[in-house]
Amino acid sequence: MNVLYINGPVQNGPFTIAERPGKAAGIRAAEALNALLGTGPAPHLWNTVALAGDLRHRDAPDRATVARREREERAIAAKYAPGAAPAGGVLTDTAPAVAALALEVTERLLQEGALAVVPTAVYLCARCGHMTGTVAHACRACGHQRSWPQTRRLLVWDRPPDTPVLARDDFHARRARPPGHLLTIAGNVPERLILSRTRDHGISLAPLGLDGLVLDPRAGLHIAVLAAAVRHGAGQPVMTVTENAAANVAAYGALFRRHNGTRLRYALHGRIPYDDTAALQRLCEVHHVSPAQRELFLAWFLPLCSLHFRAGITAAQLPGLLKFWRRAHLARPDTPGSDALAELRRRIAAGDMRWVMDVRALARAIPESPVTHGSIAGPEGASC
Repeated sequence: MNVLYINGPVQNGPFTIAERPGKAAGIRAAEALNALLGTGPAPHLWNTVALAGDLRHRDAPDRATVARREREERAIAAKYAPGAAPAGGVLTDTAPAVAALALEVTERLLQEGALAVVPTAVYLCARCGHMTGTVAHACRACGHQRSWPQTRRLLVWDRPPDTPVLARDDFHARRARPPGHLLTIAGNVPERLILSRTRDHGISLAPLGLDGLVLDPRAGLHIAVLAAAVRHGAGQPVMTVTENAAANVAAYGALFRRHNGTRLRYALHGRIPYDDTAALQRLCEVHHVSPAQRELFLAWFLPLCSLHFRAGITAAQLPGLLKFWRRAHLARPDTPGSDALAELRRRIAAGDMRWVMDVRALARAIPESPVTHGSIAGPEGASC
């Protein structure tokens, strides 16, 4: 079926996966599903085009000797446990392959007339020149309160009336009803979307005559997923993403979910309460859960559960999920039947995650050891 699960690019902030394991939920879920499908590991995707990253780089004492790209690469490498680099590598939203594909897709959309470069009225910071948007407000780049109106050439999408930016078919779990409020939020955007931004780091639009501007990072995230799919030879990439993230980026990625037969869809996952796992200590002791089983529960089973409980897993659910996990672990067959594995793969490829709460199906899927690479380190204080 040529399906490949890929994490929605994670913003490259000042944290490690061990410190913030919830940030890796999409990575872990994608790794587990790809391992069950037998597709091989996909790269871990990271979002480096962020105003916060611009500010960190500007304030860094070694700015004169460390380039922005190198700083981002160092920060990403530090996210992982020592010696535990992802088997599929990492890919950022400014990697050369992503930038090349972004320009190719953007040029095609310009030629087709879907996108345009037109004079647009916006506001620029009176101090640093940062584009603050279509309304006047304080600059997020330097904090200055004043901005002035200016008309400049920008990359825009003038959405035809009644054109949806997100539909049911954009979600991979076709049997599951997508949240209605998500469709509403994504559609509540202006008819003109500005797809070029002022950033110090990003995919430069200078080749399109837009000097000093980069592609909007919300569009770039989708291009990064497409680039990872192209590298892997997958025609059906599925981006694991939270509802909040999808609401923020879907409209800006509406024109960037298809290219040359490749179709990107979303797989929604909920939040995992890793900060509340200390309450499981006694239960792990009572049920004789080993350290290896605990790690599988935290870093393999819970991310898969988050694709089933898309509204999020609560701390109150953790004891019940642990008991369920323990039952499935005890029921593991010595050799899963080929027919059963084929059916499991069919359901995974179709986006049907109901099998996660089926003891027999889950028992056949549990690996001997964690299949994650570099993202397995459990949260501090979460040992059972």
